[in-house]
Amino acid sequence: MYEHILIPYDGSDEAKKGAIHGIELAAALGAEVTTLYVIDLPGAPRALALRDDEEQMREDYQKYGEEVLGEIEDIAAEHGVECTTAMRTGSPSEEIVDYAEDEGMGAIVMGSAYRGTIGSLLGGTTDRVVRTATVPVITQRMAMEEL
Repeated sequence: MYEHILIPYDGSDEAKKGAIHGIELAAALGAEVTTLYVIDLPGAPRALALRDDEEQMREDYQKYGEEVLGEIEDIAAEHGVECTTAMRTGSPSEEIVDYAEDEGMGAIVMGSAYRGTIGSLLGGTTDRVVRTATVPVITQRMAMEEL
């Protein structure tokens, strides 16, 4: 059914829940996974005076991304699932959708936080991916008790 599954991962609890679900699905189907970390630099373009700060921020995000992707590689290995990693910079929802399409992923599996009534009106990265992706998106939402 799905030969290659994309698992976006940012190190959050909800993303981990989605990642584990994606890895378990891949193990059951004999599929491979790619886990993707998107570096999302906050704010508008910075003034030239802040350029050094931006470089340090990029390095910090890169290091963090490598750490969290390593966590998912370890979980995949425990389940006997082949896992590759990727990193991109930009808007998380756009980069996830573009990566899935560019790389021919069969599905995207990602976690979603419990947001209550107000949160469901505002939306989030998972909601934007669901609305814009051309490949199937499987979500694993956290329950209120898991907060």
